[in-house]
Amino acid sequence: MTPEEWTYLMVLLISIPVGFLFKKAGPGLKRWGAAAVGLGLTLFTCGPHALHSLITILGTWALIQAQPCSCHALALAWTFSYLLFFRALSLLGLPTPTPFTNAVQLLLTLKLVSLASEVQDLHLAQRKEIASGFSKEPTLGLLPDVPSLMETLSYSYCYVGIMTGPFFRYRTYLDWLEQPFPGSVPSLRPLLRRAWPAPLFGLLFLLSSHLFPLEAVREDAFYARPLPTRLFYMVPVFFAFRMRFYVAWIAAECGCIAAGFGAYPVAAKARAGGGPTLQCPTPSSPEKAASLEYDYEAIRNIDCYGTDFCVRVRDGMRYWNMTVQWWLAQYIYKSAPFRSYVLRSAWTMLLSAYWHGLHPGYYLSFMTIPLCLAAEGYLESALRRHLSPRGQRAWDWVHWFLKMRAYDYMCMGFVLLSMGDTLRYWASIYYWIHFLALACLGLGLALGGGSPSKRKTAAPQAASSQARAKLREE
Repeated sequence: MTPEEWTYLMVLLISIPVGFLFKKAGPGLKRWGAAAVGLGLTLFTCGPHALHSLITILGTWALIQAQPCSCHALALAWTFSYLLFFRALSLLGLPTPTPFTNAVQLLLTLKLVSLASEVQDLHLAQRKEIASGFSKEPTLGLLPDVPSLMETLSYSYCYVGIMTGPFFRYRTYLDWLEQPFPGSVPSLRPLLRRAWPAPLFGLLFLLSSHLFPLEAVREDAFYARPLPTRLFYMVPVFFAFRMRFYVAWIAAECGCIAAGFGAYPVAAKARAGGGPTLQCPTPSSPEKAASLEYDYEAIRNIDCYGTDFCVRVRDGMRYWNMTVQWWLAQYIYKSAPFRSYVLRSAWTMLLSAYWHGLHPGYYLSFMTIPLCLAAEGYLESALRRHLSPRGQRAWDWVHWFLKMRAYDYMCMGFVLLSMGDTLRYWASIYYWIHFLALACLGLGLALGGGSPSKRKTAAPQAASSQARAKLREE
């Protein structure tokens, strides 16, 4: 483990006892205490580079105040533009920020764009209310008012997930501050249930990264090894990559659980990143609050089993970094300038790569995903539905195996980072995932398969056609 990884681990572990201290505190202590801890961590790890986060916050707040009806697009443009400046500092002869500053900046970008979107939704709802002439009941997820500058700062510097995630909306943050009867919300048992696999994942990470070091791929001697060895090596590299993030994200979730952050009744059906999807009445007493069943789905960032054992590439994306995936789907995918599922996915992956950084390996990896999505979508729609149940089970096993190999392959670009190292490794195994995906896509098109977006629209159209036929018969 690098010194930076040890620092991340210490920050994550410290956040757990700190969370228990804040759990039963009042709204004011939660707001300003959590912000003070987060600001302290930022100054300790980032030093003077923490100024970048403050500039980003002030710029976003100014846009929200100036143009509340269109601040979402403006905030997205501002924060993503500042990311470019932030990453070009060394080219401009300015001091290079620490890795921790980059981590803070990444999560802050997500939070500020989301905050601007929530403010814009509030502004539009208020305009509709004025136009209609009567007030409506509060809409689920809508903010009560526009946050002040100090409230924006407290949300931005809240210690929860400040470096590693999970991402959470301002509405989720408010729900934590105003949580009724926080002492009745369970935290210890959910924390233990969530934390138990983390030590095992940590040991597996240390073992796999020791036996199969990434640096070996950068050495000339590696490419003198037989092809099967080169093909196999990406498997343990991706395994170590997964184990490291499993530990980090589970620890980050445990910090949230300790504070009762993101706890909602199960009946609210909260979504990772988005928060509750159904309105639940507020409990009127500690006894009623204690009688409810709670979950922490709103801050769930990783589904380890789903990541490893889901069948399709597109499902693997949903189970990995789940709160960020929600953000990408909500604010990038839905507003993409395309109608095609594959092109929308390509646009989303392009901006996701940009959000991660400017290393070419990010773009090589992320832009391989749309090809894999198109290949599996077209081929699955052309062939799988024609198979028997036993044939479909065999198909799913083969699909799962190839899905994991595709992620192994793409991970190499993500960890090698440079274009030279990534292409050298991919060339040594003959770009086999790219060629396989192109072959599957071509076969699916030849057999008349449809894209995922067409299949989504085909089902409602078929249902409506059947309904019209039934009405005619009657």
